[in-house]
Amino acid sequence: MTQEIGPLEGRRAVVTGGGSGIGLATVRRLIMAGARVHAVARRPERMRERLEAELAAGTVAAHGVDVTDAEAVERLMAEIGEESPIEILVCAAGTNIPDRRLEELTDAGWRGVVETNLHGVFSCVRAAMPQLRQTRGHAVVLASVSSSWPDSSGVAYQAAKAGVLALVRAASFEEHRNSVRFTAILPGMTETELVSKRPSPPPPELRALMLQPDDVAATILCALSLPHRACLGELTIVPTALQAVGKTQD
Repeated sequence: MTQEIGPLEGRRAVVTGGGSGIGLATVRRLIMAGARVHAVARRPERMRERLEAELAAGTVAAHGVDVTDAEAVERLMAEIGEESPIEILVCAAGTNIPDRRLEELTDAGWRGVVETNLHGVFSCVRAAMPQLRQTRGHAVVLASVSSSWPDSSGVAYQAAKAGVLALVRAASFEEHRNSVRFTAILPGMTETELVSKRPSPPPPELRALMLQPDDVAATILCALSLPHRACLGELTIVPTALQAVGKTQD
């Protein structure tokens, strides 16, 4: 009996936000698909606890780097590329704050959200781009339905995610001639730790109706598994009972 080969067998992948939520679920999905995964998170101790079995099996490498530190991101991407160039980049690091309404939002709060959710994506894409060009690679970036229609996620979060969507579109326009693919994933309400940062955290019955991180990770894997001739440019995924395109019920 022959062993089944994963769709990403042997491909080198970097996943930011790899210690929780969608990032952690994506790390596990990519490992199952046969990729050689580097997980990146701001809090490496927590990430290593959650990936204890995978680290013991040698199927993932863990790196403690804050994506807002552009110099650290540059060093990390170069270090990973010394062994083998990066073929897949998944930008899943993100944050939000409780005091998110315009009337509450401080300059520090704005900067913190935008630095992680937008500037962090730019830093990772820029640092990995020479290797992605070399490998005809694929960058998948987590945007949000908030980038396309207003909701209660706050003006800083929505502005940053709108910027992410514009970044992906512009980068795809420029880099497709270099055979680099870009995909923006726009999830709706997802049961992650960010939900607990809402001004009024939702009750368990509402959380149960949300997307699960693995739902989004499966979508990312779908985009990455397409043959190189095809690129899934943008994909919106929402929880059936709570959202439809352009409408939120919460």
